[in-house]
Amino acid sequence: MPDFSLEDAARGRGFIRVTGVDEAGRGPWAGPVVAGAAVLEPAQMPPELLSGLDDSKKLSAKRLEELFSILGETAVTSVGIATVEEIDELNILQASLLAMRRAVDGLPAPVDYALIDGNKWPGLSVDGETVVKGDGRSFSIAAASIVAKVTRDRIMVDLDRTHPGYGWASNAGYGTAEHQAGLAQLGVTPHHRKSFAPIRKMLDPTS
Repeated sequence: MPDFSLEDAARGRGFIRVTGVDEAGRGPWAGPVVAGAAVLEPAQMPPELLSGLDDSKKLSAKRLEELFSILGETAVTSVGIATVEEIDELNILQASLLAMRRAVDGLPAPVDYALIDGNKWPGLSVDGETVVKGDGRSFSIAAASIVAKVTRDRIMVDLDRTHPGYGWASNAGYGTAEHQAGLAQLGVTPHHRKSFAPIRKMLDPTS
């Protein structure tokens, strides 16, 4: 389970404002990639939040919404988005790092240390470190993962209303059987990632 060990270690080295950063949506075939940044003050975090924070992929949709609401009231959060066009232009890794930079830049007050989920540094202008499986180790990264996932899931629900038939409200743009059936019947939308192999092959079978 995550805790404040990494945040405490950073503060022990003189860094005051520490943010966790994580992204959601690297694997889907459609939709943007979304990053979250979260700054938590340990003394202000209610027990029901800390007891529930974990890797967002382990939490139910209902629990995610509950924790997202609590974070909105008790933490400082920000979201960064990289569009489908940017994913296709840059590649998904670079677009994910871009979204992370935008999330940190969007925080209402500057931070001086960042805990980044994964093993790729996004090129921030502040000190920090990468943390493999960080959403299971750091409360701040776990909070950021929830912010990113809930935000992205809501975006995909909205896109499902304007482009029904692909199941995006439930599959979040991943390549499920329902999504594949929608592609076969309805074709590719502007929200599909044309650089991803399954979509690229639909558009150009010789690729």
